[in-house]
Amino acid sequence: MTSFLRSDRSRPVAIWLFVVAALVFAMVVVGGATRLTDSGLSITQWKPILGALPPMSEAAWQANFELYKQIPQYKLVNAGMTLEAFKGIFWWEWAHRLLGRLVGAAFALPFVFFLVRRMIPRRLIWRCAVMLALGGLQGLVGWWMVSSGLSERVSVAPERLMVHLGLALTLFVVLIWTALDAWAGSPRIEERSPWRGWALAFLGAVFFQSLLGALVAGNDAGLIYNDWPLMNGAFLPDPYLGKGLWGTLAHSQGAVQLHHRLMAYALFAAGLAVGVLSQRARRLPALAKAAGLAVAVVVTLQASLGVWTLMAHVPVSLGVLHQAGAAVLLAVATSFAWRVRRP
Repeated sequence: MTSFLRSDRSRPVAIWLFVVAALVFAMVVVGGATRLTDSGLSITQWKPILGALPPMSEAAWQANFELYKQIPQYKLVNAGMTLEAFKGIFWWEWAHRLLGRLVGAAFALPFVFFLVRRMIPRRLIWRCAVMLALGGLQGLVGWWMVSSGLSERVSVAPERLMVHLGLALTLFVVLIWTALDAWAGSPRIEERSPWRGWALAFLGAVFFQSLLGALVAGNDAGLIYNDWPLMNGAFLPDPYLGKGLWGTLAHSQGAVQLHHRLMAYALFAAGLAVGVLSQRARRLPALAKAAGLAVAVVVTLQASLGVWTLMAHVPVSLGVLHQAGAAVLLAVATSFAWRVRRP
C-alpha cells in the first residue's frame, strides 16, 4: 500500500478523479448530441431529485408532452409532433441530466470517503472542494440555460450554452490536472523552462476555441456557409454584423462561424509548432515530447474533422464526434501543460 500512498500522493484518489473526468467527457458528448437533436428543451421542469426517474406510465408521458406543447419550440418548430417523436428527444435530455447526477454522486461520495480516511493529499483538498462547488454550480447553470428557451425563444441562448459548456470543460481540465498531481505527487524540482508559459497559452487557446464552438452550435451556424475555405464563395460572410457588438460576437451566424474558423487556423498552426518544436527541445523529458507529439496529431485530426463536419452540413454523428474531439484535444493539451512543468 505504501507504493500507492504517501503524504503528497494517492493513486487511488488519482484513479477516482480520472474516472470522474471520463464521466464528464461522456456528459460533454451526450450534451452535444442533445443540442444537435434539439432535445434540450424537452424537459421543461427542473426536479433535481424526482427528475431522476423518467415517466413511468402513459399518463405521465402525456403530462410531460403537454408541458412541452406550451413552449415556443413546439408551437413554432415542432407543431404536430407525435408522442413517440417527443419520447425520442426526451430521452436525450433525460440521459444528459442523469449523467449530471451521476457525475455529482461519483465525485461527492468518494470525496467524503477519501476525506474521512485522510487519503487525499493535503495540498489537493481545497482543489477537490472547489471542484465539488463547480459541479453544483454546473447544475444551476444548466437550468439557467434551459430556462432561456422556455418562453420567448425556440432554443437556448447561445451565450448561456457557452457558459454551460465552459464550466463543464473547466471541471474537466481541473480533474485531469489534479488526477495527475495525485498520481505523481508534488515535483521535487519544478521545471522553469519557457515551455511552461507556451503550454498554458496553448491550453487556454484550446479552451477559448471550444467556447467559440459553443456559440456556433447555439446559433446553428454550422448549417450555413458549408463550403470551405470560402464562405458561400466569399472570404467574409454576408452578412457579418449583428445588432451591436454583442449581437455580432454572440448572435451573428456569419460572425461566430468566421471567428471559429480563424481561431481553428491559428490553433492548427500552433499545435503543429508544439509537435515539431517539442521534439527538438533538448531539455524536455521523453514523456513531455510524447505529449507534444500527441498535441500535433490530435489537433490535425480535429481540424480535418471540423472541415468534414461543416461541409457535410453537420450530421449528428459528425457533430458529436467533433465535440468529443474538442474534449480530447483539451485533455491532451492539459497533459502537455502539466508534463512540461516536470523535469
